[in-house]
This record gives sequence, C-alpha cells and structure tokens, in this order.
Amino acid sequence: MPITNLNNVHLSNDQVETAKNALSLLESSLQEININLSADDRQKYGSINEQNKLFVNKVYDFHRNQPELEASEVDWSEYERDFISRQNYENLIARLESLTTKLKNAKILHDFDNYQAALTDYAFTAYKAGTAASGYEIKQNELKQFFAPVAKMPSKPSEGINK
Repeated sequence: MPITNLNNVHLSNDQVETAKNALSLLESSLQEININLSADDRQKYGSINEQNKLFVNKVYDFHRNQPELEASEVDWSEYERDFISRQNYENLIARLESLTTKLKNAKILHDFDNYQAALTDYAFTAYKAGTAASGYEIKQNELKQFFAPVAKMPSKPSEGINK
C-alpha cells in the first residue's frame, strides 16, 4: 500500500488571503527598487563573487576606521547607502529564499498526495469499467491518455529480434 497523505496541514482561506495581502504589501513597499534588467545587463553588471564581496567589505572597513586613507573621488555617503542597501537586500533575499523553499517542500508533498490519490481513483475506475458499470469506461478512456502505452512483448523468443 503506498504511503499517502504526507502533508495534512492546509492553510485556511483566511491564511491564504493574509499571505496574499502580505505579499502585495511587500511588492508595493519594494516597488521603488523594482528595476528590470535585461539578460545582457545582468551579464554585464552581474553579481559580485565572494572574493569581491570581501574586497568591498574591506574597503568599507577602511572607510569607517581610517577615513584619512580614502580616495576623495569616491562619494562615500553614497558608498555607505549602497553598502547598507546591499546588506538589507541580502537579508531579505535569504529570508524569501528560505520561505520559498518551505513553500516548495509543502507543495511537493501535496502534489505527491494528489498524484497517489489520482492513481487510486484511476485503478478504481479501471476496475469499475471492467465490470461494465455505467460511465466508468468513458472516464477510463479520458484518463488513460495520461499513461504511455505499454510495449507488447513478443509471443515467441525469436519475434522482435532483428536478423
């Protein structure tokens, strides 16, 4: 017997609406920074790698602790705002990615449960169609399109062998 109902936790309609409203609020609060980059722009500007993040952090440390050594050509107030924004976005992204993973995990279990129940229903439909119960043959014909046809085995060992 297959394992079913791996996830029996379901959000209420109120919880779904609250989550949707929270997402709408989040989307509107982040609207100001909503910038669409083209694929070329993403490639051109890209995300700085870990080594370069360490470099940016070290320059920030020098700026904060030994400002007499900083280049006058850099707008340091903008540098600080960018630095803080980077940290804020990175923290938000990490939380959102964690939430996304949790939602995907829950969805996977519900998908599995639905598929197992659908297979059970299909097996029952095939059984009932075999008994000529009314309506089941039509249902079976509609559902069997989702399954690949089974290859027939040759009846004699020599059949199906290329000579």
